[in-house]
Amino acid sequence: VQLQASGGGLVQAGGSLRLSCAASGHTLNRHVMGWFRQAPGKEREFVAAISWSGSLLYANSVKGRFTLSRNSAENTVYLQMNSMKPDDTAVYYCATDRIEFSAVPSSNLTAYDYWGQGTQVTVSS
Repeated sequence: VQLQASGGGLVQAGGSLRLSCAASGHTLNRHVMGWFRQAPGKEREFVAAISWSGSLLYANSVKGRFTLSRNSAENTVYLQMNSMKPDDTAVYYCATDRIEFSAVPSSNLTAYDYWGQGTQVTVSS
């Protein structure tokens, strides 16, 4: 299983970015897909996740600003980030689990077995 995250960059506060996570060797619509982020000196934290059935879960800090979606034909998930803040600055990672058809998306790092390489997002004030 390989996950390729992309789409990071530099954006001003209030701006938008869209991250992508493309999977190979893994059918995303059978698994939970999650996004996490890690800022310098901080622990990796949950951002958003989607279950195989399309159930969504967001961290309170991004709810209403970020939108997670999935394109099954492209085997890719997207994280649309709007109204961005300097606190959103971090390396963003996508992740997925081994077990098919898990009932609910998880915010727990230990629920994920495969991780992408990360993409840097920087929001300037």
